[in-house]
Amino acid sequence: MAGSRHEAWGGVRLTASVDGMMLNDGHSLPAIGFGTFPLRGSAGVDAMVSALRQGYRLIDSAVNYENEGAVGEAVRHSGVPRDEIAITSKLPGRHHAYADAVTCVHESLYRMQLDHIDLYLIHWPLPRVDRYVEAWQALIDLQRDGVLRSIGVSNFLPEHLDRIIAETGVTPAVNQIELHPYFPQEQQRQVDAERGIVTEAWSPLGRAGEVMRDPVVTGIADAVGRTPVQVVLRWHLQLGTLPLPKAASASRQLENLSVFDFELDDAQVAAITALGRPDGRLFGADPATHEEF
Repeated sequence: MAGSRHEAWGGVRLTASVDGMMLNDGHSLPAIGFGTFPLRGSAGVDAMVSALRQGYRLIDSAVNYENEGAVGEAVRHSGVPRDEIAITSKLPGRHHAYADAVTCVHESLYRMQLDHIDLYLIHWPLPRVDRYVEAWQALIDLQRDGVLRSIGVSNFLPEHLDRIIAETGVTPAVNQIELHPYFPQEQQRQVDAERGIVTEAWSPLGRAGEVMRDPVVTGIADAVGRTPVQVVLRWHLQLGTLPLPKAASASRQLENLSVFDFELDDAQVAAITALGRPDGRLFGADPATHEEF
């Protein structure tokens, strides 16, 4: 069975990442991205090069991941044309002041050795600090300058989204949030969709922990002849979210991309969503109070 799955995956892996999602600014992103935390150094470069060669075309990084240089190196060594790759980075909390945000974005470009970044996000809102509107205005201006292609946010709650939209007139293209079967974020997904914002999912597999052993997930995997990982990633796609799984090995990278040649039925999607828990966050990082500088 494993051999037949591998053959099936091989038949779709090079086209999977070009089936993307349209953003509200007219650009698009691949339907699945590659998470890079905590890939660093030469091993990180190797893993990212492998991912790009497998077919990933969206690489997700952040200043606080301390791997932007590795991302740029991987892009240059992958053999994939730069204009086929969407690269994301994120602004840390310590640089929310307008001038600091502008400088931070340029430093990201220097580290990656690129002339633009395809998607740049505010990593966390930090409402106690209360400078996220200022940071958002900096990203708006950098987008107008052509330094950033698309701009968005990460871990923003509805009130944070509504405030930056009201005060600047610009709606984020993306909101990247924690989202997995134990924390399906139904309300936040609805809010994002109503505002025309694409929801990206960090830790989409719940860090490949308990959720991968959940009887509901494993039962559906058996029924459709796929792995639990593939079932959960397919669930994300059918919800309309953009998952960002991380995988260092080529075989796992291939497994993660190979989810475009099957579907879950409505009952299976609903059963996975029903696994949501009130305490489903992986480490209790509520954006209303969490601070990450």
